[in-house]
Amino acid sequence: MLEQEYETIDLREVFSILKNNILIILASAVVCGLIGLLVTVFLITPQYEADGMLIVNNRNDTTSVVTSDNINSAKNLVATYSVVLKSETVLTNLINTLGIQEEYNATTLADKLSIAAVGESQVMELSITDPDPQRARAIIAELMRIADPVLTETVEAGSVKVVSEANVSTHPVSPSRLKNTAIALVVGAVLAAGYAFLKEMMNNTFVNDTDITKHLGLTVLGVIPRINIEE
Repeated sequence: MLEQEYETIDLREVFSILKNNILIILASAVVCGLIGLLVTVFLITPQYEADGMLIVNNRNDTTSVVTSDNINSAKNLVATYSVVLKSETVLTNLINTLGIQEEYNATTLADKLSIAAVGESQVMELSITDPDPQRARAIIAELMRIADPVLTETVEAGSVKVVSEANVSTHPVSPSRLKNTAIALVVGAVLAAGYAFLKEMMNNTFVNDTDITKHLGLTVLGVIPRINIEE
């Protein structure tokens, strides 16, 4: 039976390879990090987020005492209200009102809209990201304006009231320059280190007597020193 030999690299060799190629690894990391930063700044469109909050009531009469059953029923309505507000009819009317037919249709707008309950409360948050901060705010503001009459007419029960008016972030929420640059730095370093290890594994030449002992299992009896003829 033929014995199969496996070549292994110990930790000392790993550190030695990294040390010998540290400049290449650092240079690769810096170059890739710079590319990641430039791509983030110049090629990726920044996105702004607008949001607003509505509180859900399961009845139109809010003058009497509110019980825990009322609150639980209101929380259950959030999912239903979300479906209604993201329906094709509602969003098409909103798009026509704002005049944003070139940017959105009902399907694409529904995909970008997020409507969800805040924790376990009866408050629901509406949010959207858009390259134009003013357009993002206008979409949320209009959706909050029509929410109460649309839901009252459609569901025929309950109501919604504004808790927090529509507002938009002053800085882009994405992309993150720091995150993308850091990822690119790590990728550059890993690629360079991988290349260094691959080059070492593919190298089948003997550099010193240690290589002969390790790969051939032979004992080195003597070493001919390098002689400088001029000296």
